[in-house]
Amino acid sequence: MVTSPDEARLAHLRRLRLAKDVMDRDWAEPLDLDAVAAHAGYSRYHFIRAFKGAYGSTPGQYLTRRRIERAEELLRSANLSVTEICSLVGFSSLGTFSTSFKKQTGLTPSAYRDQYIGRAAGVIPGCYAMLWYGGRDAPAHIGGAEDSNS
Repeated sequence: MVTSPDEARLAHLRRLRLAKDVMDRDWAEPLDLDAVAAHAGYSRYHFIRAFKGAYGSTPGQYLTRRRIERAEELLRSANLSVTEICSLVGFSSLGTFSTSFKKQTGLTPSAYRDQYIGRAAGVIPGCYAMLWYGGRDAPAHIGGAEDSNS
């Protein structure tokens, strides 16, 4: 079967999209880069290059951005500590979470919360948020900002 360059490019993008969908769906779970790359049918290193070429960031950078976006939402709406939010969104280190958060938003998590307090529709009690996001005993997460090579 002969495919045109456009057909090959679309097939390539579809395969990358499958892997990106896994990261969008399981953003708070520990993600193994090799397993995510396998969803696209690529080796780890080819996947990193292809993903960056298609989306402008590495898979690790993309996943970190998604996790910080979720943290922003929780800081605005849930009555949880920064440490609890850090764990719920998939970071295993509070320091890495705070550094990544400030790099993306320009504010520390606490300053971000202070800026948005009272602007949300209502603060969700922490116990409900913890149940929704899987609880305090979630396993340590891999693939966030700690893995800057991905």
